Amino acid sequence: MMLSSKQPMCFWWGPDLLQLYNDAYLPILGLRRGKALGRPFQEIWSDVWHDVLPFVNSALSGEPTWMEDMPLIMTRNGYEEQTYWTFSYSPLYGDGGAIEGILNIVTETTKIVAGREALQKSYEEVQAHLVRHQAYEQELRLLNSELAHRMKNTLAMVQSIVSQSIRSSECIDEVAVVVSGRIRALAKAQDLLTGVSIAAADLAMIAENAVEPHRSEPDRFVFSGPKLLMSARQALGLSLALHELATNATKYGALSAPGGQVSICWNLDTENQFSLSWTETGGPLVIAPTRRGFGSKLTERAVADLFHGTAVIGFVPSGVVFSLQGRLDQSTDL
Repeated sequence: MMLSSKQPMCFWWGPDLLQLYNDAYLPILGLRRGKALGRPFQEIWSDVWHDVLPFVNSALSGEPTWMEDMPLIMTRNGYEEQTYWTFSYSPLYGDGGAIEGILNIVTETTKIVAGREALQKSYEEVQAHLVRHQAYEQELRLLNSELAHRMKNTLAMVQSIVSQSIRSSECIDEVAVVVSGRIRALAKAQDLLTGVSIAAADLAMIAENAVEPHRSEPDRFVFSGPKLLMSARQALGLSLALHELATNATKYGALSAPGGQVSICWNLDTENQFSLSWTETGGPLVIAPTRRGFGSKLTERAVADLFHGTAVIGFVPSGVVFSLQGRLDQSTDL
């Protein structure tokens, strides 16, 4: 029966469990083929003997066994290799009714297990790709939403800048200059924001970018404060306010004099209260204006609302002082 079967089969017989096998079993032997016939089980399969000994003892005691995809490290081809096997050990009885051998019906499943593991790995990679793709789509939706929000805010700011500048200017030439300068400041702030997180922008970068056109010398501006992040809406508002302050300082204040200087300082206290100050020194004597234009309103009222606090421009003789008190948007907490 064994010799005529296409299923790999062998049996071990007698006290030494001498091995007999069919042709289908030959590939399993590897380099051992040709010298395994009639040899003891333990001698032929010494590399896995201790792994299969419990199954041998079970079959010799009359209890058949079955294993599926059992891992065995073999040296059948002259080197160690990880293999997998599905097999059964069944007791064989002699003429006297005693157990005298073991029948082994076996199938090597090494390639099947490897294929299954490769398939599982591919499945996990696909799942990971799907997770990344979903995260990408979510981020894309957030970016599109933020872009739409920023565009609406920007258009609203441009509309307000143009309409208010027209109302507060005395001639069309003045309107063109003022509107152009304010929109350039807004555009520079937008350029900076496109290179940072959709949720937050660095305050120092915003401040330096806003006053850069007015920095004729390196020491004209002094910046001081910890690293803080602010939302895009607060960054745009503060950028415009600093642009207005720098423009006025260039025309009438500290930056109109050779030795004039502006100090921009900010801080966040232990209670999350934000403060920023603009202090001009070394300029001409300051006299409070009799007429407040849109720039002053923007610097005070609009910025105060954006930062949920107060903003005041002080015209002291030694130089213009701007003080902002409020809080940063929660989404930008460090």
